[in-house]
Amino acid sequence: MPVYTVHAPKSLGDNVRAAPEKVVFVRDGFYVWAFLLGFLWIIRHRLWLVLLGYIVVQIAAEVALQMSRAPAIAHFVVMGVIALFLGAEAGSLRRWTLSRRKWRQIGLVAADSEEAAAQRFFERFSAANVAAAMRPATAAKMPMPHSSIAMPDAAGFFPMPGGSR
Repeated sequence: MPVYTVHAPKSLGDNVRAAPEKVVFVRDGFYVWAFLLGFLWIIRHRLWLVLLGYIVVQIAAEVALQMSRAPAIAHFVVMGVIALFLGAEAGSLRRWTLSRRKWRQIGLVAADSEEAAAQRFFERFSAANVAAAMRPATAAKMPMPHSSIAMPDAAGFFPMPGGSR
């Protein structure tokens, strides 16, 4: 199931319900359209510094290949590797651009589609806000007591301090 990071502009503050159309969901994974049509995909998502870097890398690779008199297969392989890199890192490049624009990551959602991710995020977001509003202010400031009940180890890899080995 794909994982989406949820981003909102800082100007929105904590009230993402006020303008849900400004919230952006970025899927983590391989972007086929960025791989196939990298230049157009970058323009569509308005990643201007990424576009500049992409053009510089393409020109530098082409000049280096021309100067070394590399065969046509080398051109194909090098341009394929650049396209593969762009397809693999497209989500990270979008997140980087959003952070440069002073957007903040406000959540993480696993869902089958972007629409399902939005629905799940806003359902969970409203439920968390209702629970926080119902909690007394003093309870939120009190530290959680240390439990004396032994929790089971996570598959034995992380034993509890003072527990059996």
